[in-house]
Amino acid sequence: MNKKVSVIGAGLAGCEAAYQLANNGIKVDLYEMKPKKYTPAHSYEGFAELVCSNSLKASRIDSAAGLLKEEMRRLGSITMESAALCAVPAGGALAVNRTEFSDYITQKIKSHENINVIEEEVTKIPDGIVVIATGPLTSDDFAKSIMELVQEDRLSFFDAAAPIISAESIDRNIVFEASRYGKGDSDDYLNCPMNKEEYERFHEALINAESAPLKEIDKRDFKVYEGCMPIEVLAKRGTDSIRFGPLKPVGLTDPRTGHRPWACVQLRKENKEATMYNLVGFQTNLKWGEQKRVFSMIPGLENAEFYRYGVMHRNTFLNSPKLLDRYFRLRKNHNIFFAGQITGVEGYIESAASGIYVGFNISRMLNGKEFLDMPKETMLGALSLYISDENVKDFQPMGSNMGILPSLPERIKDKKLRYATIANIGLEKMEEALDKLD
Repeated sequence: MNKKVSVIGAGLAGCEAAYQLANNGIKVDLYEMKPKKYTPAHSYEGFAELVCSNSLKASRIDSAAGLLKEEMRRLGSITMESAALCAVPAGGALAVNRTEFSDYITQKIKSHENINVIEEEVTKIPDGIVVIATGPLTSDDFAKSIMELVQEDRLSFFDAAAPIISAESIDRNIVFEASRYGKGDSDDYLNCPMNKEEYERFHEALINAESAPLKEIDKRDFKVYEGCMPIEVLAKRGTDSIRFGPLKPVGLTDPRTGHRPWACVQLRKENKEATMYNLVGFQTNLKWGEQKRVFSMIPGLENAEFYRYGVMHRNTFLNSPKLLDRYFRLRKNHNIFFAGQITGVEGYIESAASGIYVGFNISRMLNGKEFLDMPKETMLGALSLYISDENVKDFQPMGSNMGILPSLPERIKDKKLRYATIANIGLEKMEEALDKLD
């Protein structure tokens, strides 16, 4: 069998798949259309560009995201390798300097002797063994090829990115440093407290602000999923919808009053130097002028300087339960694999983890070995089973969460202990599965 694989897309999933293949002696042609062509949401030339946020979620192993990241480390993840070197303070989360993170992965991929990087847009699916990792922003021409391949007439939904502001433009007489419940270093997050009147004025302005227009084709396909809901869409669900969501004040005390605020907007460091902050949970499709007007109503951000306004863009994912098996392989064509958010795994680390799994198993296949079956007790195994479960109807993207893992034989009331037990079982099962491999 020809030991060469085409990987399309140099995002997190594509880089992980290519890296796994290359490290196992497989030659890879890695196709990436940047820098010749960019999607509406991408702007950086490097690989594995982080768009929505610079956070890779919780670090604790007794959390869903933490468990998945530990599984990735044990499989030799380049994402985790880069994140460890490019981390910025973020309380209990793992956040990174986007530029350094991308640059590190780009250098590792481009310098690998088994990876041939081809900077061009792919419009037709190549022959041979292929990994399609073009992500949620797959170009229109290639999306058509995928639709022809899988015989589906639509692959679209939407998500949105949050604004980034200058640290110097934040009013520190109002905004205070604190992580919720004192977790992490106090300066990991900045907090913009609101009293009831300030919140109600802000909410009213937000729900009446003007959104950016959508193209006709985008109006037809418009569909938002919960994990990246625009703040203005969430706000329209009710007066308190965002106060119990991204603006929840729990675990915080305003030092000016000594009390918990009525609502609170959190700002998270965008880089290690803390010169930029992003508005946590403020993904948006508002017009840029409206973002400036409405978000400047947030206490402490009256004079905010916006380095990047929020943007909204069309995304793409498959009806994976109908089309893919648990190895992220097309049921009707075992030479074609998908990886990343196009499969319906939601989030950075989920996308990267699927790429690891695909690359790992193609390597084994080309070396005449059996596939690794990630146990259902592992987060990666549970995600692979979810996206390939033919019983799932009205399929929507799924991120790592404890709810997709098997229940414990006996109920443990303490949530932290319960999650720790689940995580330990998952890692034990993973090691057993790896130990059985030849």
